[in-house]
Amino acid sequence: MTHTPDTLRSALQTALTSHSMLEIDGLHAFEFTLDEMLYIESMDGRERKVWRFSLAQVDAAQFDGELQSWVISDGNADHRILVLSAFSASDEDEEDDEQA
Repeated sequence: MTHTPDTLRSALQTALTSHSMLEIDGLHAFEFTLDEMLYIESMDGRERKVWRFSLAQVDAAQFDGELQSWVISDGNADHRILVLSAFSASDEDEEDDEQA
């Protein structure tokens, strides 16, 4: 069973440290930052799309357990953010070789 962070802000901070990716409104975000605001950049074909959310909007985001994603509003529309976990290779084989 996976653990869902309590807030979108905490999920984003974890994603930044683990080099995970985001999906927003069905588009993979190739860049996102979280400092004084959440900034997300993506490409839809040849069109560059940018989303900016205040920290208050990030903190107000609600988790949708059925779709396993976050719903955030920019004041005009709701957007769906999915935090995609990054996978890393295991060094388990290397450790076993060293112990042998």
